[in-house]
This record gives sequence, C-alpha cells and structure tokens, in this order.
Amino acid sequence: MIIGYARVSTTDQNPELQVDALEKAGAEQVFQERFTGSLRERPELSQCLRTLRAGDVLVVWKLDRLARSLKDLVEIVQDLQDRGVGFKSLTESIDTTSSGGRLVFHIFGALAEFERDLIRERTMAGLQAARARGRKGGRKPAMSDTDTKKAAAMLSDPEITKTEVARHFDVSRTTLNASLKRLGIRS
Repeated sequence: MIIGYARVSTTDQNPELQVDALEKAGAEQVFQERFTGSLRERPELSQCLRTLRAGDVLVVWKLDRLARSLKDLVEIVQDLQDRGVGFKSLTESIDTTSSGGRLVFHIFGALAEFERDLIRERTMAGLQAARARGRKGGRKPAMSDTDTKKAAAMLSDPEITKTEVARHFDVSRTTLNASLKRLGIRS
C-alpha cells in the first residue's frame, strides 16, 4: 500500500499541491498536517508511521515535509527500512525501494551533513573574526546605558518604586534589574 504524508507550516498555507502530487503518485491514503516542522510532536505523522506495515511505501512531496533535520530524516528512513517499509520523495526523486535509491539517499544524506558542517565552520569563523574586531554578538539590551542611569537616578528617590520606574521605561522589573546589574549599579 502506498501512503502519503503532507505537511504545511501554517494554517494559511494550503496542502492541495502536495496532496494532488501524492495521489498522482498512487497514494491510497494521505495524512495531512498543519504544523511547523520544528515541533517535535506531530500527531498525523505519528499516526502515519504507525499505520505503515512491511511492504508499504511512504511517499512525501519533499524531504523537508517529513523531517525537521537531516538527522531526523535519516532516523525516520532507517526505521522505515528496518520495518520493511519503502520511502519515496517526489521532488528529490529518491526511492529507497531499490538498492540504487538507497545508495542515492545515503549519498544525499552525507552531502547534506557535509554542507551543514561547512555552514557551521563558516559561522564559527565569522563569529571569531567579529570578536577579534571587538564586536559582541547577541541581542541589544532593552535599556540603553543612558536610560539605565536615568532609572538609577529616579530610584534614588525613596518615593519612587522599581515598578514605577520599569513602567516609565516600558520594561519589566526583571529587565530593569538586569540593566542596573549590567552597569554595576546597586539598587
């Protein structure tokens, strides 16, 4: 039996393109999901994987519709292979029901992992170069140094509370405290 799985990331997107392609590829049943790929729990995917039996084939429109990462994809496809279930991706023309398809999938996986490692290496080199030039990464503080000093001056008046000062600068008390601490101002 050929079983399809279609996923769109948001409720605004429409899975019809995927479903049409899966049905054209012979899918007798199509599981549809509207979840971001980053979510671990995808109930329709779980149900789809539970439905598959030895001799079945899972078909997806595109690899990124099935898995959140290359590691996740390889684990899912390996599990399918261990259970005697084939896998096809229509867009990438990958078909693990043949030995050539399995070879292509493993080469594809190795290349994707290599690319991810290269991206990570370039990112680390870029961050290191930026640090060498004195740049720091991360978010900018919610309160500028000037605003933090003004807040400290306001707090020197015993009639004014931290909550009032935080409200004045449109930040939380936690943010106010963190900003004061960042500049070494005791409150």
